[in-house]
Amino acid sequence: MPLDEDKYPMESGRRRFVKGVVGSAALAGVGTGSAMAIGATTSSSGIGGGTTMAMAIENTDGPAPRGMPIIPLTIEDGELQGVWPEVSEVTKGGQTVNVAETELGGVTYSSQWFQYCGVQTYPGTQPTADQDNTFRVGASAGYDWMSDLEPGEPLTVDMFDDYEEWGNGIGQSGVGKPATGRWRSEDVDQTMPIQVLRSTRIEEMAQDDEFLSAATDQGFIAWLNKCTHFCCVPGFKQLEGSANFGAEDRVYCQCHQSVYDPFSPVQTTFVALPRPEE
Repeated sequence: MPLDEDKYPMESGRRRFVKGVVGSAALAGVGTGSAMAIGATTSSSGIGGGTTMAMAIENTDGPAPRGMPIIPLTIEDGELQGVWPEVSEVTKGGQTVNVAETELGGVTYSSQWFQYCGVQTYPGTQPTADQDNTFRVGASAGYDWMSDLEPGEPLTVDMFDDYEEWGNGIGQSGVGKPATGRWRSEDVDQTMPIQVLRSTRIEEMAQDDEFLSAATDQGFIAWLNKCTHFCCVPGFKQLEGSANFGAEDRVYCQCHQSVYDPFSPVQTTFVALPRPEE
């Protein structure tokens, strides 16, 4: 897609989200003044929407309004698996609904983190959906190293053995090794795209960060790979053109030049869209 430099300048001047300690009072107060008004606009159709705080990889440039939500993960028998929040029933506005929510690393982790860009209608985001949490290879290989993998194959730790030196000719080598895939999307039409990254930088950051310690494992971090601007699917170290926007070692969205930093987790507030009634 040709670049419209007048519409999408390299320096966007957009307000950055504030980095800070997870659960800090300052961040906790963001958006509370208008929470009732926002909730009123989202509760009329569907359920489970409203003002939501999420942990995300930071949006550092371009028109995207916020970062992409992190998917907490764990490793079981060598396979990478996303963590799904605990499901319970709550009563809201006189209506009993299912909620997927749990405390993780000092924050409230909720399925509402993923309710944007139409993903709120996907079967995999429904709290009680009986879905496989294993991260699996998607329909197409996102990187040359994945070309021999079969769609649906689990992503495993041993696939990333060379993560400390991996490089694909874009940016620096040794920054980390990525993979593309899907999550909670087996035997359904709507696929939740994810990206996984293993890096020594994540290992180091997790030592001093309560949330990262709980949400990452052996240097692996994952996020829902839907750009928060117009819902395109970005990529970490995937496109040569990303260097033109200082994104050769970051996550770059070629649709409108939004950039995300997977090494900068931030807490962000947004309005989660209502999901269909179960």
